Amino acid sequence: MYDTDGVQKLEFVQPIRDKKKIDSIKKVLLANNVRDYCLFTLGINSGLRISDLLNLKISDVVDDTGKIRERITLREKKTNKTKDFLLNDVARKTIAEYLRNRVYEYNEPLFLSKKKSAGKAPLQRDQAYKIINNAARSIGITEKIGTHTLRKTFGYHAYKSGVSIEVIQKLFNHATPSTTLKYIGITQDDLDGVYLNLNL
Repeated sequence: MYDTDGVQKLEFVQPIRDKKKIDSIKKVLLANNVRDYCLFTLGINSGLRISDLLNLKISDVVDDTGKIRERITLREKKTNKTKDFLLNDVARKTIAEYLRNRVYEYNEPLFLSKKKSAGKAPLQRDQAYKIINNAARSIGITEKIGTHTLRKTFGYHAYKSGVSIEVIQKLFNHATPSTTLKYIGITQDDLDGVYLNLNL
C-alpha cells in the first residue's frame, strides 16, 4: 500500500499462523524464483527486520572457504546494535540451495535485484513486499501481509512452540512483553485457549 508520494504506508500486518500455508507459500516461491524462496525462508527463521535481510551480503552467510556460516553477525539498521544469532538447518540448507547455481562475489548483496539498471544492487523493500504479498494472495491468504509478516511469523511460532514471551521480547528489543504479544499477533482467542486446554 502506497501513499500519494509513492511511499509505502506502514500497515498492521499479520503473521502467518498456519504452518500448512507457510509450506504452500514456500512451494509457490520455489517454483518461481529460488531467491524469493530463500528470502522468505530466511526471514521466518531468523526474525530479522526486512531492512536487515535486504542488507545481507554473501560474506555474511558464506565463509572464506565457501561454506555456509553457522552464525550471522550484523549491525541492525534500525537500532545500530550488533545482532549475533545461529542459522538453523532449514535456513542453512535454503541458502546453500539458492547459492548453488549463482555466480557471486563475497561483497555482493545476498538478495540481488534483477533490474538490469540496478547493477549489483540489493532487492528493494517495495519489491520484497510485492513478492511476499503476491505469494500469500496466490494461496488464498486474505489478511494483511507485508514485509513485517516474516518477522512476526518467526515470533508467533516461537511463542506457540513454548519460547517464553520474555525471550522473544529480548530478541525483538521491545520495551514490554505486552508489546511483543501484540506485535506477533497473539489474540484473545490464543490466550483463552490456555484456560480451555488446561484441565488439571
